[in-house]
Amino acid sequence: MLNKEELKEIENIKSKYYMMPLINRLNIYAENNNWVSAFNYLYNVIIDSKEDVDELLESRVKNGEIKDKSQARKSIVGNEFQLILIYTFLKCKENNLIKDNIFITSKKNKLDSLNDLYTIKVGEEIQKPDCDIIIYKLDDFNDLKSCLILSLKTSLRERAGQTYKWKLLMEIAIDDNNKIKDKYELKYNPKIKPYVGFVTVNFYNEINNPQQRGMFKFFDKTFIAKQLDDYNFISPLSSIADFINGDF
Repeated sequence: MLNKEELKEIENIKSKYYMMPLINRLNIYAENNNWVSAFNYLYNVIIDSKEDVDELLESRVKNGEIKDKSQARKSIVGNEFQLILIYTFLKCKENNLIKDNIFITSKKNKLDSLNDLYTIKVGEEIQKPDCDIIIYKLDDFNDLKSCLILSLKTSLRERAGQTYKWKLLMEIAIDDNNKIKDKYELKYNPKIKPYVGFVTVNFYNEINNPQQRGMFKFFDKTFIAKQLDDYNFISPLSSIADFINGDF
């Protein structure tokens, strides 16, 4: 069951003019399968909705609501992946496919207890991860029990490398006996160690590149929001439901 804030988030996503073509298509996939399986069709949803979204952009240009269609399209591409993933998660939870004590947010400061999970001190400076979505679980006392930090990427090129480097830095900083940690004055003392994951839709078919695959090994979990014939090196995004419903 969703709380008031989660229901409001669904309505907020629906209110984005460019999201309805995606949501309508996603609903069809969910009806033909189920909401967990719908995670694996986010690639199709985004690609197949492109023409409809472009028509909406053209209409807004004609009405003077936006000036630059190409610039608006660039901002939409980044937002729609994040929003459709959150929407799918919430619909899974609404249909009792994700436990009630598991939550999703794109707001890093959602809970005070989350702040120390993604702040690594390097001397007097700090490093923070590339964090698009946080999935977290609360215990019976509403205290933070576990957390999955997710980086969402349509491309695996440079930004995937940035994300796994932060994960590597976290591993060094959390190690009790590490000369590198002392050398760079790394300080990282979270109450719980977060899982760090990576999600892609693989628009540019980069996951078959050995160098890109090598980066996946640095993450606790890697997912693809697309159907593949072979998932031996990356997990289907639908598997995230079993992962977070378990003892993550």
